[in-house]
Amino acid sequence: MQNFSFYNPVQIEFGKDKENHIGEYIAKFGVKKVLLMYGSERIKKDGLFDKVVASLAKNGVEFVQCGGVVSNPVLSKVYEAINLAKSSNVDGVLAVGGGSVLDSSKTIAAGARYDGDVWDFFIGKASPKDALPLFDIITLAATGSEMNDGAVVTNEQTKQKYAFSSPLVFPKVSVINPELMKSISKDYLVYSASDIIAHSIEGYFTASSHPELISKYIEANITTIIKTTEILLKNPDDYEARAEFAWAATNALNGTTYVGVENFSYPNHMIEHSISALYNVAHGAGLSVVMPAWMQWYKSKNEARFSRFAKEIFGKNSADEGIKALKDWFEKIGTPTKLRDFNLNKSSIDEITKVALEHAKAFGLADIYTKEVLEEILNLAY
Repeated sequence: MQNFSFYNPVQIEFGKDKENHIGEYIAKFGVKKVLLMYGSERIKKDGLFDKVVASLAKNGVEFVQCGGVVSNPVLSKVYEAINLAKSSNVDGVLAVGGGSVLDSSKTIAAGARYDGDVWDFFIGKASPKDALPLFDIITLAATGSEMNDGAVVTNEQTKQKYAFSSPLVFPKVSVINPELMKSISKDYLVYSASDIIAHSIEGYFTASSHPELISKYIEANITTIIKTTEILLKNPDDYEARAEFAWAATNALNGTTYVGVENFSYPNHMIEHSISALYNVAHGAGLSVVMPAWMQWYKSKNEARFSRFAKEIFGKNSADEGIKALKDWFEKIGTPTKLRDFNLNKSSIDEITKVALEHAKAFGLADIYTKEVLEEILNLAY
């Protein structure tokens, strides 16, 4: 195990009815007025919005609201919300929704305390020096954003889907109530499963040094996702399965799966960001297309690890069998496995490659993921 520093200050409030106490959690930090960010009107139709508003009022916390955050959150909405946060003099941000809402809110929290263009954080031109305190009620288990300090946003003008991170945007309190996730569609359940698996395997396959403890931890996380996804597809009301699914999602990207791990990268996310920046496909759906193709291309660089994955996750004997088993499972649960599943023609590979080359620079992977390599992977994905 390599030397490491680990820091995660997020207070997790997990379980039934925890959302009813959000005002109390916020008030303890001395926050008097929040910008309440959300995505679709679903939270108003299902009563969650009213519960949040009642809890805020009970604890003397005012709010202004900004809805309409979309999957694959966009910079224009972030700009709109930053302007609202500044003009309304809020002293905190509350995200109610999935990872897109929370990623937007992290960016808003930092941008509201910055005089320049918040995109500076994504292109490495500046780093946050301050941020509004951030709170969230997560309604979709997938990204792990509720317990990390990263955010991903798409710049619609440049077609760049980039990330930034800062300890300043760790949420102060994250509420995870699995019951709030029951109304998620079948499609987004399986896309979420794909996203969580992608978070789990990036370091597992690419790291130069990977502790046995962490390997077993990741394998347990993936097998838990596979098991609970299948249960939830049959019975969306199974609370225990949904709770384990939700906690596995959080743990896949809260830093614990990278403790003592050395020299890892995120090539699957790098390639997928290029796809969803161009075509606005669901992130998890893009990942279930990229992963098997990337694995097929990369397996020779870490054959033993791929054989282990095959055995521990699917009970198979070889790298190829493990890759096929994962792809077969994606197809079984109904998430896409081919670019043509998005109604893209083969000429789209050229456009994706062009954007991916720029993303590879941002991810620090340009030396490995050349035009020829990206084309090979994307052709395997087609």
